[in-house]
Amino acid sequence: MFTKIASLFDNPWGDDNQPRKPRQTNGSADKKVQDFEVLMKKYKGNFKNMSPDFNTGRGIFLGFLAFVLLWLLTGFYTVQSDEQALVGKYDRTTGPGLHYHLPRPVERKMAVKVTKINAIEVGYRTRGSNVSSRTEESLMLTGDENIVDINFEVQWRVKDAYNYLFNVRDSFDGNTVRSASESAMRAVIGKTDIAVALAEGRSQIEEESKTLLQEILDSYKSGVEIVRLQLLKVDPPSQVIDAFRDVQTAKLDKERAINQAESYRNDIIPKARGDAQKNIEEALAYKKEVVADAKGKSERFLKVFREYNLAKDVTRKRLYIETMQEVLGSANVTIIDGNASKTGVMPYLPLNETAKKRK
Repeated sequence: MFTKIASLFDNPWGDDNQPRKPRQTNGSADKKVQDFEVLMKKYKGNFKNMSPDFNTGRGIFLGFLAFVLLWLLTGFYTVQSDEQALVGKYDRTTGPGLHYHLPRPVERKMAVKVTKINAIEVGYRTRGSNVSSRTEESLMLTGDENIVDINFEVQWRVKDAYNYLFNVRDSFDGNTVRSASESAMRAVIGKTDIAVALAEGRSQIEEESKTLLQEILDSYKSGVEIVRLQLLKVDPPSQVIDAFRDVQTAKLDKERAINQAESYRNDIIPKARGDAQKNIEEALAYKKEVVADAKGKSERFLKVFREYNLAKDVTRKRLYIETMQEVLGSANVTIIDGNASKTGVMPYLPLNETAKKRK
């Protein structure tokens, strides 16, 4: 064999057509070849002593032990910090770290991420930058028998790996959570008026739907915790949205007119009440004045009557003078003595007063 190897060194290209050159040999070259043969025989013998003979019982046993050892080593596994692992069909739950279980097919481990926040979309689907609507999910009936188009998102996580894996058939697809979310939202919208759903009632709808959804999933023993439920769109159906907006505008105009009327009423009624109260107070004051004046006159008359009974002539003359003073005191009258014409005094004639009387 070594002779053939040596011949290859003489003709590296292995061309048998060319005549081979005679190999030059010497004693040192032959010695090297012999030493190499001895070394190969030595190592070959040692290898035969070390390697088992698989045709014997000892070799079969050693091979079986090696296979079992390798099989047992496959039972080591690592659970990440955000995972829980279930071992066997269900024997135990293990937390983060390095663990061991009997290798397959005796036991196997199933790891579930328990801190990851998952999200599902109801009423729509997002594929990259494209958003497609799912009308069979988004159209819902309100409490006042109207229809609204709703899109919302539910964020959830696994809180119990055992219940999640063994009680939810399509756990990794999230279809159970999506179906329960749609049912909870329909139940809440079904008792809510459309005006409330479109305006101030959105936060209340989110809270009630989240609570009801958690109750449904807990009743299923799904091992799922709802982190957040958020309404993204609440609109009338696209086919009637223009008409609905016209109705809403008319309602706003109505409310504005009512508010203006209320404002005018709130302004005019207090003024009218104030004027009425003022008239009442003035009437009461006039009543008191008249009554007091009448009482004063009656008391004066009684006093004069008593004086008249004591001195009739004096009282009568006094009454006459007072009456004439009261009557003539405010009259524009000039009194001239009848004997004035005999003395040559010209009678007084106020021309301006005469002209006023003629007018």
